[in-house]
Amino acid sequence: MSIVRDLGDVPETPHPFLRGVGMRVLYSRRDDGGDLTCFVVRCPTGSEIEEHIHEEMDVIYVLRGRASMWVEDRGVFPLRPGVFVVVPPGLRHRTFDVEKELIVYDVFAPPMF
Repeated sequence: MSIVRDLGDVPETPHPFLRGVGMRVLYSRRDDGGDLTCFVVRCPTGSEIEEHIHEEMDVIYVLRGRASMWVEDRGVFPLRPGVFVVVPPGLRHRTFDVEKELIVYDVFAPPMF
């Protein structure tokens, strides 16, 4: 079954464990029986995503904003529109110094939820 969703029709919900961070779930195993999880994440200016590890591959594409990211095998690099990041399972990473509200398209495979 194909799915078409308009981001404007998807309500933003608080991230389950990141204070102040919002997310709009576009596709998930929980809601759609999917093989991956896709969502758009919004990190307000001044926010931070603490160092963490996923069991899933995390694929990130920056749509808007400006911040810094650290991935344990790459070091620190800028996040700005057009930057594409793949974080393999098991690598520590974090996002910090959000200078301008950050909007990213985020995909987890296998699905996070």
